[in-house]
Amino acid sequence: MLGFLIFVHTLVSLLLVIVILMQASSGGGLSGTFGSTATSALFGGRGAATVLSKMTTWLAVAFMALAVVISLISSNAAKQPESLLKQEAGNQLITPGADLSLPAGTENQEGQ
Repeated sequence: MLGFLIFVHTLVSLLLVIVILMQASSGGGLSGTFGSTATSALFGGRGAATVLSKMTTWLAVAFMALAVVISLISSNAAKQPESLLKQEAGNQLITPGADLSLPAGTENQEGQ
């Protein structure tokens, strides 16, 4: 689940970068490089600005929401112990002079 969310977050961030670069800046910027004439022909002169700004807003909201969800999921995963064996090993106390022999029925059965 976490891997899928990180994958979607990466896609949203790449789309956000592309949409931001497509927008016309006050100095021309990189928008002319990526075909601003094609964008304005597709959406119209004012339509391109409104569509791209709306896409930027929605992608930014999705980016931030995914970042919060990923951080919450990964913080919960970090609190859980790694395995039951490590958890049990931490719970067992070994006192000096304790009998460390194997329980009955678990002896080495090579002699059979």
